[in-house]
Amino acid sequence: MFDLRAVRFAIIVCLSCSIFVSGAALGLRDRQEANKALDMRRNILKSVGLLDESVTREQIGPLFEERMRGSVLTPDGRVVENRTPEDVDPEKEPELLFLYERIENEETVAYTFPISGKGLWSTLYGYFALEADLVTVRGITFYQHGETPGLGGEIEKPWFQSNFVGKKILDATGALRSVTVVKGAAKNKYPDELEHYVDGISGATITADAVTVLLKADLERYEPYFAKLRGGAGEETS
Repeated sequence: MFDLRAVRFAIIVCLSCSIFVSGAALGLRDRQEANKALDMRRNILKSVGLLDESVTREQIGPLFEERMRGSVLTPDGRVVENRTPEDVDPEKEPELLFLYERIENEETVAYTFPISGKGLWSTLYGYFALEADLVTVRGITFYQHGETPGLGGEIEKPWFQSNFVGKKILDATGALRSVTVVKGAAKNKYPDELEHYVDGISGATITADAVTVLLKADLERYEPYFAKLRGGAGEETS
């Protein structure tokens, strides 16, 4: 026999659950966005050497505001006036580039920018920082990925990221060379060119190769602007 009361009860339960889940999602959206922004700032600070264990969650925002400056660039290396990375929607303006500077005593001492590319199982996201000379690597971070823990997932570990510090992205002629992740120990394969190579990850060749590819690709995107700064051309605006 058809039980109308049971059907009514099931409908009420389903509607109540739907309203609860939808409300929770909407209520948490602002918090999720805030956490995302905080994590982005944390990784930017880490890449330029401004984050250590003494920095608390509450200190990240003020530290970022005080010591970092963001710019928006065009693909041909021009600074977009009156724009900051925070007010650009990457989906609507995917051609624009973001660059952050670490400021000390009103001078830029390091630059950092977002890097990303396909790995073995996921897209890798991080930041890559250069010293003020725009040749020497200051640091690198990988903060979001879905690579295999203990293998490709090692890209987020300090031992891997520290290998990049001090490497050079230009060769002796001033051409862009980037930094290559090799299979095995770099010192055994390229002892005379160690400034352009870092040790790979055992059992994670595809992920390591992906880091090499994405790093070169993103450096090429920023090179028009970096070349102008190295040449003393100043910051052209649009």
